[in-house]
Amino acid sequence: MQKNILLIFTDQQRFDTIAAHGNPVIKTPALDSMVRNGVSFKRAYSPCPVCIPARYAMHTGLMPHETDCVYNDIMPEGNRSFMEILSDHGYQTHGVGKMHFTFEGEDNSILWGFDSRDVSEELGSPDDYSHYLEENSYSHVHDPHGIRGDMYYTPQPSQLPAKLHNSSWVVDKSIDFLDRRDRKSPFMLMTSFIKPHPPFETPTPWNKLYRGPEMPLPKHPITAEKLTTYWNDFQNRYKYFDRGISEHAVRTMKAAYYSTISFIDYQIGRLLEYLKEQKLYDNTLILFSSDHGELLGDYDCVGKRCFLDSASRIPMLMVHPDLPKGCSTEKPVSLMDVLPTMLQFAEITDEQDFCGESLKDIYENEIDRKIIYGQYHHFDKALYMAVSKEFKYIYSVPDRKEWLFDLKTDPGETHNKAGNPFYTKHTKAMRDALISFYQSEGYNEPFDCDGFKEYAKPSVPQELDELLLFQDVEKSLPNIPGYERNHEVELSRLLQDSF
Repeated sequence: MQKNILLIFTDQQRFDTIAAHGNPVIKTPALDSMVRNGVSFKRAYSPCPVCIPARYAMHTGLMPHETDCVYNDIMPEGNRSFMEILSDHGYQTHGVGKMHFTFEGEDNSILWGFDSRDVSEELGSPDDYSHYLEENSYSHVHDPHGIRGDMYYTPQPSQLPAKLHNSSWVVDKSIDFLDRRDRKSPFMLMTSFIKPHPPFETPTPWNKLYRGPEMPLPKHPITAEKLTTYWNDFQNRYKYFDRGISEHAVRTMKAAYYSTISFIDYQIGRLLEYLKEQKLYDNTLILFSSDHGELLGDYDCVGKRCFLDSASRIPMLMVHPDLPKGCSTEKPVSLMDVLPTMLQFAEITDEQDFCGESLKDIYENEIDRKIIYGQYHHFDKALYMAVSKEFKYIYSVPDRKEWLFDLKTDPGETHNKAGNPFYTKHTKAMRDALISFYQSEGYNEPFDCDGFKEYAKPSVPQELDELLLFQDVEKSLPNIPGYERNHEVELSRLLQDSF
């Protein structure tokens, strides 16, 4: 019998936000139960720490350099998704929530291999969730996922009751699909949440589950400004964080972020309970992960777009009765391994041309996984990463700089060892491994005979308001007779990379 597959996916969830993995503050009983009943991959990474390319890589099994989908932009056509492969092999495929498909000329209804979808996206044309709010007399809420723009990182209570919140709706629609599915076919269900991606908004009383003074301070090593890249400065500018932030504000922000995760966890608990009640749990592979992390004030930064753990390291859990319970591994894995894992559990053997490997085989030592790789952007703006169990190597083209972190002695990534004479051999080994990997793939663009190519250094504009980002929902902008605005808001798309 082919196994059912459930992929539970969040957006912008850090690796260190599960209580069972050692977070002493956050409450995540549903995810804790998955930790107890399955395998935890404690060193999982995004292949590209931003929404669209991370998802595209996961769906296709192709690394960002193979498709040139390396930042938030239009997705390239012509590559098959795991939904298409599973559908071709008899699976009923359904997606709920945020998919972030951005193919040229397509609207939110694109399926890309899903037999059906219940659509909810942060921005754009009306979708299934907005219609749901209209049907429940909440069409007056113009920002159902929170107010963006200059309030993007401002903690805010939801304008919706808990039962109508998008995180609740995602699980409601997932259960609806399971109720009406074709019981003659195995299913692949992707349950995909918009949160904890900012804005950090949660319905009452969940918005007061955590309070700022309870939160640990963000990571701020004395060398913080030497550990960040051009992209951190760029993000801080357009996200209104380049003029400094108070520790009180950051802790309040973290409390709101944790609340969104706990509210999602509660919904995941409902879904897991349904699987057990319907006798589906024992024949369903359950995977849980996220597309990338969130700096959340670490290194005086917010957002993603870098390969520090806070932004690039993600949770990765796998549960099935054929797997051991309560086990974990520090072997490096990534979202590239999701598609091969699904195919193995679906017993599909005629689809092999993918970059990743089965998580089951990695855990069971069938695959000798040493190093994984990542890339963000390209040409003069590119960042590259190579990470093993012992070391992480990062190279930033715009900064013309490399970093080496010793993950054994400095797991918090507080000190760059790349210039340390005691680490010369290790730095060279990781640098050579990264260059050799990409060159073996036929990807030679970043390199010349001396290593990485050099470009003119970019800079972040110094004017206070330049490049500030607005992503307001169009209908939320006021058009009130007698109260007209003197200045129109330009809804930014910020250098094709605004999400």
